[in-house]
Amino acid sequence: MGYAYILRCSDGTLYVGSTKDLRLRLEQHQVGLGSAYTRRRLPVTLIWSNEFARIDEAFAWEKRLQGWSHAKREAFIGGGIDAVRGWSAGSRRAESGR
Repeated sequence: MGYAYILRCSDGTLYVGSTKDLRLRLEQHQVGLGSAYTRRRLPVTLIWSNEFARIDEAFAWEKRLQGWSHAKREAFIGGGIDAVRGWSAGSRRAESGR
């Protein structure tokens, strides 16, 4: 079993991770042991998580989410995968006339 998760840091940035034990990992983040990135941006708040049958699936989602822009992650958090279907930098540029 594994989990992918997104944390909102105190500076408004988003941190994406994966773990086998979500509760423990969140505790580690909160006391500054989770990662160097979150340690400098405490406190952090869990804003999204998903449980997967295997840790490699959670890790794959972590990598997928890490490749997304802040705006795309926010859209995903607010509306799920349907909110970001077809989302790409190219299509957003075309819509904005750039």
